[in-house]
Amino acid sequence: MPVSVVEPMDETIPDKAYFRIGEVSRILSVEPYVVRYWESEFKSVRPIRTKSYQRLYRRKDVQELLRIKALLYKEKYTIAGAKKKLAQDRHVSAATPTPDAYQQILSDIKKELEEIRGIVD
Repeated sequence: MPVSVVEPMDETIPDKAYFRIGEVSRILSVEPYVVRYWESEFKSVRPIRTKSYQRLYRRKDVQELLRIKALLYKEKYTIAGAKKKLAQDRHVSAATPTPDAYQQILSDIKKELEEIRGIVD
């Protein structure tokens, strides 16, 4: 069975609201099974499912996966250590929300709604 090679992309996220697993795999430069494994381990990554059960990752999922990859590959955390670090980071950021954070959330919601409108029309 031939080994597939993931074509690496730079770690910038394209300007769209939803991504299929192949796109996420290329952005992260990891195999799709790695993305699925991280999804099973890190509860903060929850893609939506289409009617045909395909995963659609939101921008925030991809950002979270990039953070997970950095913790595991660059900072050399274990899975358990990365979970703890992410939980600590969420606790700190939840305690001190900034106006920019609210603006980003509203911007993301607007983009997602526009994508949905495009799908429905």
